[in-house]
Amino acid sequence: MTSKTTMALSRFAASVSKHGGAFPVNAIRRSRPGLQFFTPQRRNFSNGAKMTIGVPKEVKVHEYRVGMVPGSVKELTSKGHRVLVETNAGAGIGFFDADYEAAGADIVPTAADAWGANMVVKVKEPTANEFGFLRSDLTLFTYLHLAAERELARALCDSGCTSIAYETVTDAWGRLPLLAPMSEVAGRLSTQVGAHFLQKAYGGSGVLLGGVPGVAPGDVTIIGGGISGMNAAQMALGLGANVTILDRAVDQLRHIENVFGFRVNKVFSTTAAIHEHVTKADLVIGAVLIPGSAAPKLVTREMIAGMRPGSVAVDIAIDQGGCFETSRPTTHSEPTYECEGVVHYCVTNMPGAVARSSCLALNNVTLPWVSAMAEFGPIPVLKTKEHFLHGLNTANGHVTYKAVAESLGLPYENPVSALDSVRSAGFTIEKAPSAHKATA
Repeated sequence: MTSKTTMALSRFAASVSKHGGAFPVNAIRRSRPGLQFFTPQRRNFSNGAKMTIGVPKEVKVHEYRVGMVPGSVKELTSKGHRVLVETNAGAGIGFFDADYEAAGADIVPTAADAWGANMVVKVKEPTANEFGFLRSDLTLFTYLHLAAERELARALCDSGCTSIAYETVTDAWGRLPLLAPMSEVAGRLSTQVGAHFLQKAYGGSGVLLGGVPGVAPGDVTIIGGGISGMNAAQMALGLGANVTILDRAVDQLRHIENVFGFRVNKVFSTTAAIHEHVTKADLVIGAVLIPGSAAPKLVTREMIAGMRPGSVAVDIAIDQGGCFETSRPTTHSEPTYECEGVVHYCVTNMPGAVARSSCLALNNVTLPWVSAMAEFGPIPVLKTKEHFLHGLNTANGHVTYKAVAESLGLPYENPVSALDSVRSAGFTIEKAPSAHKATA
């Protein structure tokens, strides 16, 4: 590796560290069995742009987030990259076409134009209507949650697309830096929506979580003490509720005590403990995560049936299949349903409810990686950044994340082997998508 390239990647590593996706700089120089290191080169195209990045409009119901905000676009265009933004992609949260044009983007009229780029940056996984845009020379960077999406996993494999999932990228400490912001948002929202649907007018039991003098506060049970669970607890405590967190990691329970002191009841999670605390809760929040895998069904139908009628169950883990036996996906347009007398809120894109805040938080952690892939190419970055390689879910027709393969019963391919056979990694562009100037 040349000294110039090493210096460039070292600067990139420092940038990632600053933005919350940290790992040691010397990781780019370390070898490990089966991982071939080589010198990444900045790519140049005949049309003068280094790389073309597409930002299509999200199509899920009431999904107003967008893969890149104008500030992120400016970072790329200032380095000579071309960014194609589908018209009105960010309009729902106040990022208008004129804002993107001012940042140097080209506004394109259709989703097909944006998907025609070398790399596509999104928020949510492609829907069935978007499967036709997938192709072998495309790099897709977005949330995927494939453990609960067999049809999508097959579509990605059939297309040969190189797909990198935000939710499985790690850092040097084993954390999930690209999932963390949305976990924070979902955790805080879970208490907020739970309190809302406890109101009698919305099918709830009529309990005020904070109570009033002379009336006991409501009981909130949170299953899982990670980022989502702790943020849910923070909001519930702010409302004045009685809060219990269940987790199987004793060290995490100690951490929760260090953060919240004795204001939170901390319980080691067992089947018996879950049954006890779920059945007496006014609001139960499922915040369980096994990276890349389907969520375990920790709350049974019997437990839900044992809750007081009108109680509320919020399943943050629904993206990974849900951790309640009675959970099924819902949307922002029809967010709840009743099962066993309990109001269930299982919206698969919860952070979309506060789309502007969520979008800005997400861009803060994804931009360093988008910039690196634009400068050096997705495959070189994947091959030189071990923690980023954990984000690779499919490549060259194979599932490359073991937990996803096991959850779906599909064959698993070592990610390094799969990358070795990727043809162009999204660096072939025969015809640039059309662009037009849109009015504000």
